[in-house]
Amino acid sequence: MHKLLLLSLGLFFIVSCKKDLSPEEQLQKDVGLIRQYLADNNLKADSTGSGLYYIITKEGTGDNPPASSTVTVKYKGYLLDGTVFDETRGSSTATFPLFNLIEGWQEGIPLLKKDGKGTFLIPSYLGYGSSPVGSIPANSVLIFEIELVKFQ
Repeated sequence: MHKLLLLSLGLFFIVSCKKDLSPEEQLQKDVGLIRQYLADNNLKADSTGSGLYYIITKEGTGDNPPASSTVTVKYKGYLLDGTVFDETRGSSTATFPLFNLIEGWQEGIPLLKKDGKGTFLIPSYLGYGSSPVGSIPANSVLIFEIELVKFQ
């Protein structure tokens, strides 16, 4: 019985003293998770130098929004396991100044044109990083399906 207690305490100590990953290590981990998700779901995506992966599912028309835009979108945000944490429903839209959004959106939305759609796989540092937000755990890769309705 004492051996089991000592083993349990030892494991607890080891786990509780585990050092967080460096930003570079976390990015490598996130990119590995994104690539595995793409492979598991037979998806092909492009990526940017920052580690953002994206799939343009509908080209849209006109210009791309500049970083200074206010964007109106329909979206669905979920984790790699499919857990939805936020979305617009039905014909509802949401309007935001682009510069106020997470870095993954700031980088991804300008890849879309009006009425364009895309799926963005966002490594944690371009999302909420090491801070949990609502139902989103710390260091989570985020997936967003976004339709750019309009921008100004």
